[in-house]
Amino acid sequence: MTATGLPDTDIRLDGRVAIVTGGTRGIGATIARELLAAGAEVAVCGRSAAETLPEADGRTARFWPCDVRKHEEVAGFVETVGREFGRIDILVNNAGGSPAVDAATVSPRFHEAILALNLTAPIHLSQAVAAWMREGADAGSIVNIASVSATRPSPGTAVYGAAKAGLLGLTRSLAAEWGPDIRVNAIVVGLVETGGEAQPYGTEAARSAIANALPARRMGRPEDIAKGVLFLCSPMARYISGATLEIHGGGEKPLFLDQVERLGAN
Repeated sequence: MTATGLPDTDIRLDGRVAIVTGGTRGIGATIARELLAAGAEVAVCGRSAAETLPEADGRTARFWPCDVRKHEEVAGFVETVGREFGRIDILVNNAGGSPAVDAATVSPRFHEAILALNLTAPIHLSQAVAAWMREGADAGSIVNIASVSATRPSPGTAVYGAAKAGLLGLTRSLAAEWGPDIRVNAIVVGLVETGGEAQPYGTEAARSAIANALPARRMGRPEDIAKGVLFLCSPMARYISGATLEIHGGGEKPLFLDQVERLGAN
């Protein structure tokens, strides 16, 4: 078993160097642990230091402070990681998110901050790692963590959904522009329970009802996303670029079907 509690795979990334933004907690921390377990050196960043850092097989991720919304800090962070390890092979643009707000009344400054975190930051990070990846003997790999909010209406988080949709477009364009030196792919993340104190899907009964409405009959777990990242960064995906991998347990049921089941066919 790996450090994440999942079965061992044949995927090894020994000698590779990976950056995982937002890699100190939640899905990002699980991604960092999966990459460590596969043999990669992992750098994580955040605006402030975390109490604990991801670790696996006796190895621990390295932390650097960086506000990914500020391109000057991004450039310095990536340059430091590159010089420290001598190479950068993998970038996982994981940092992101948004609280629920009313799009009609929230401030323009809020919208700008959400766009900066979820779209502009991945652009700046990808730019910064590109030169390092082109120096490597093997193709570099960038994985952008998107959301189902990019593929369907996202009321309450409209700008977040728009930013994630932009991230999918960026993925396809960079893959076309930077191949074959760099592969760029995206993961559309469905409903995931991270196990933290904050439960974004309401009561336990509500979460159970949501899970049972999914084809997989459960919500996602961070390790589901981490395994997808590991695959896309591995030699197994050497011919995959510009692709979107949907990890959502089969997807959410269309609203009209939900209403038919609730109210009856009549």
